[in-house]
Amino acid sequence: MEIVVVITILVGLFVVISKDSDRPGTRARDASEVIPPKYRPAERRRRPVPVPPQPTPSHSAINAPVLCGRPYVIDGDSLVIQKVELRLFGIDAPEFNHPFGKQAKWALHGLCKGHEVRAECVETDSHGRTVAKCFLPDGRDLSAEMVKLGLAIDWPKFSGGQYREMEVADARKKMWLADARQKGRMHIWVKYEQTRRLKRATDREQP
Repeated sequence: MEIVVVITILVGLFVVISKDSDRPGTRARDASEVIPPKYRPAERRRRPVPVPPQPTPSHSAINAPVLCGRPYVIDGDSLVIQKVELRLFGIDAPEFNHPFGKQAKWALHGLCKGHEVRAECVETDSHGRTVAKCFLPDGRDLSAEMVKLGLAIDWPKFSGGQYREMEVADARKKMWLADARQKGRMHIWVKYEQTRRLKRATDREQP
């Protein structure tokens, strides 16, 4: 009985729509506008198309640019590529005029000699230098190589301890000024520089 009622309603609506469309200036109404909601066919919901997960960009990709070239070595943890001064990521080597400073510089020079270095820039330090992860053509990390040679120490504040296990046994004892800097004991630096200047002045006065 209900089916007969529905058919009767639909036929009556079709006749009404036909009459309305024949009137001049009257817009033909869509069936959805006149069919009562309870008699409208249920709409099929579209399932959302799953979006495949996108790969997370690597740290180096986020922190472009990447510099490549033959470097000029400044000291044990600094070099220049394409006229940009770079600080090796995550390590601390002695200053050139500090104990083992010259050895550190020439060790880094030896590692880089004849090679192009790839520098993945990550940030800028407090001195305005660009900090970079630097790699040799065979994939070796220059920071790691300097620590393994015993001429640099890990700087956990910036590396997260990445190179600590690579340190040689007496590295922090040899590079005590670098170790003092990491611990904020800059008065040790001041005392060392004062003693060094006094010695140089005394040496100049001697015949």
